[in-house]
Amino acid sequence: MSDVHVLGVAGSLRLGSLNRALLRAAMKLSPSGMTLETFDLADVPLYNGDVEAAGDPPGVAAFKDAIRAANAVLFVTPEYNHGVPGVMKNAVDWASRPARDAALNAKPVGIIGASPGATGTARGQSQLRQAFEFTNSFCMPQPEVLVFRAHEKFDANGELADAKTAEFLGKYLEALRVWTLRFK
Repeated sequence: MSDVHVLGVAGSLRLGSLNRALLRAAMKLSPSGMTLETFDLADVPLYNGDVEAAGDPPGVAAFKDAIRAANAVLFVTPEYNHGVPGVMKNAVDWASRPARDAALNAKPVGIIGASPGATGTARGQSQLRQAFEFTNSFCMPQPEVLVFRAHEKFDANGELADAKTAEFLGKYLEALRVWTLRFK
């Protein structure tokens, strides 16, 4: 099969976030043979074992179902204080439960991110890679998309305006498509 269904998740709840804009750009640049849909984490509450014991809240159940229905997941993460933001880590924590039947188990994943800083989201992406070792997810090692000085690469409407970034993002998405096919 050459069709790959990817679920895209932005690790920021802010509607005008650079990472939501990067995810929208990825949707537009998806290569032939790939569909990319998004999931909004706004309805995924903070992880709580007591809540989990009573049954997954609707937002969590929908998130896990969306992961299971996808061939791969693209995590689009900001970087806060040299690390992965709580919203993104919380989503990974929910998707890693229950341990023996986790939605992320054996799932191909990719990570990209955008930041106004000079190093893009390198530290946040590194922390996510560590988490994906534990979740037994197959994280694509290369290439990396670390959009630095991102506020200069998107226009006032949140559209990706930098041609080199768009070209590289397109190459990344093709690599993610090929990576995912290795596990289908």
